[in-house]
Amino acid sequence: MEPKIDSSGTLTDQTGYETLDSIAQAGRFNQWMFQTVAADTRGEVLEIGSGIGNISAYFVKNNRPISVSDMRPEYCEFLKNKFSGVRNFRDVHQIDIVDPGFDTKHKNLMGKFDSVIALNIVEHVEDDEYAIRNCLKLLKQGGQLVVLVPAFMWLYNRFDTELGHYRRYTRKSLEELFRQNGIVIKSSRYFNFAGVLGWWFSGSLLKKKTIPSGQMKLYNALVWAFKLIDLFTHPWAGLSVLATAKKQ
Repeated sequence: MEPKIDSSGTLTDQTGYETLDSIAQAGRFNQWMFQTVAADTRGEVLEIGSGIGNISAYFVKNNRPISVSDMRPEYCEFLKNKFSGVRNFRDVHQIDIVDPGFDTKHKNLMGKFDSVIALNIVEHVEDDEYAIRNCLKLLKQGGQLVVLVPAFMWLYNRFDTELGHYRRYTRKSLEELFRQNGIVIKSSRYFNFAGVLGWWFSGSLLKKKTIPSGQMKLYNALVWAFKLIDLFTHPWAGLSVLATAKKQ
């Protein structure tokens, strides 16, 4: 099952879909990311930019109530078909987190959720501060915002260009983005140190357009070891930065 194609006969997000599909084959990695993110969520969860549901599928499997969203209608249709009728799956929303008409279009969702997660989303938008503000609007008072973004500009390469990334972050810059919106940071850390070498090798040295499926399969097989490595490296380095904040 694939997202629908447009009138020209191609996916409207070809590179993004190929990347998501490659990651979808890495079950152990997705399980690890879910466990890491889910630890900072509670109650009714909304995922911003769900794509093909790689992480939201684990919320469903673990009986966690979740609503999903994406800005692209083809992904929303894909998600609806994937999760329709599944227990604890709430709904699909078409949300562009930096839509100028955000407040009007989504007034029925304002203050509705206990947790909002945005995984590999904020780097795709030019005005990341506006994106964070809109995420906060969807939360109840005391609700938690969990954001994961790619780390370190020195790792910016062809993968980032093809995926439409404006930037990569550090713990300091992501925390500052949160502070600019007047929210209290509960925690921040780096994630997936072992992924740094593969990202640099394939994207910077070999200049690949998408993550090679063989590389992803090998990585998936070694996740047990990479999780142990992260126990020691997460304060200082990783392929991604993960931060959690609380809405006052």
